[in-house]
Amino acid sequence: MPTHQRWALARRSINKPEESAHYLAYAPLGTTIDSLVRVAGTRWTIEEAFQAAKNECALDQYEVRRYTGWMRHITPAMLAHAFLAVMAADAAAKGAAETVPASRPSPRQKFGDSWQLATNPSPFTSPSSAHAH
Repeated sequence: MPTHQRWALARRSINKPEESAHYLAYAPLGTTIDSLVRVAGTRWTIEEAFQAAKNECALDQYEVRRYTGWMRHITPAMLAHAFLAVMAADAAAKGAAETVPASRPSPRQKFGDSWQLATNPSPFTSPSSAHAH
């Protein structure tokens, strides 16, 4: 008796109806379409989390050849990403009213869910010092 079944799932974008995504699924018997759609939708949340970890915690900056070395890099990077996510959630929960404005802007800018080094010089630096590097 089979215990699982194969599914072909297609999803059309709401914003761009001409775009579609396709999934192959292997799920236990009795799995509902609602469950499959929910699980397929969480894929993007996971992808965004990995992209943020790559940008913020150097998740993609490893050059190892063995599992042990890989785990020694990935584990602290993912732990750092989890710590940053908790800190960001706590800061958002406290609200912007409790934050003190920075005396000078950060050299980093937020793009989507991650922070990247800004390419434009800070307004607090002189033009000559900004182009000296």
